[in-house]
Amino acid sequence: MQFPLRKVERGETLDDHKGFVSNSAAAGPESEPIPPWVNAVALPVWLAAGVVAFLPFAFDTSAWDAVRLHVPGNQGNWWHFLAGAPFFLAYPMIWLRLRALFSTRTSTEIGRRIIWCFVGLSIIGTILVEVPFLLHLAGTSEWQRLTVLSLGFGIVIASGVILFLRRRSISPTRACIAGLETAYLANAALCLVVYAGAEGGVSSRSGWFVAVVIVWPMVVELAWLLIQACRTGGARNYSRAA
Repeated sequence: MQFPLRKVERGETLDDHKGFVSNSAAAGPESEPIPPWVNAVALPVWLAAGVVAFLPFAFDTSAWDAVRLHVPGNQGNWWHFLAGAPFFLAYPMIWLRLRALFSTRTSTEIGRRIIWCFVGLSIIGTILVEVPFLLHLAGTSEWQRLTVLSLGFGIVIASGVILFLRRRSISPTRACIAGLETAYLANAALCLVVYAGAEGGVSSRSGWFVAVVIVWPMVVELAWLLIQACRTGGARNYSRAA
């Protein structure tokens, strides 16, 4: 059986090909997954972050103790709760990494919405935690105050602006990962600076020492994701102009 063939003009072929390339360029970023080796490297880092939530960060007090207001001297308050809660963002991140490695579907729409709720609440909490530093009520040195404010607000603002501007050119899963890393790092940086000079041996602040190691690969990946988002957005705008 032979199928009727239609003669295709040269101009039509070029136009069709051009449209196909443009559509592929536009649709590509939406479905572009994170390379498997990146997830394989990131998973142990975030598993360690999950452990940090239960290790003593300072004064034999962990993030788990802070959210339960079990602070030495019965001094637990809203500040400790809001500073401790973001450490548990490690668990939705672990969920994303495991799905990326062992499932064909990296995330679900409901899961992403829940994650963004956690990210938003965490960022609001971090902003509230920084209020005492803004009002000179934290009792820290001036360099600590400026460092906390610069890192906390700087990470949130820089990442938030890029993710908002490139929201149409970055895949939903990548955006969730960048959002989780932004919220986690903004709070972790604050806690690392505030408790850098805490008294006690290694056993009484082991979480601080683990955290100061694992935040660096998180920073590298977040920077990579944001740079990729900027490049992808630029390439997409170029394809549209062409």
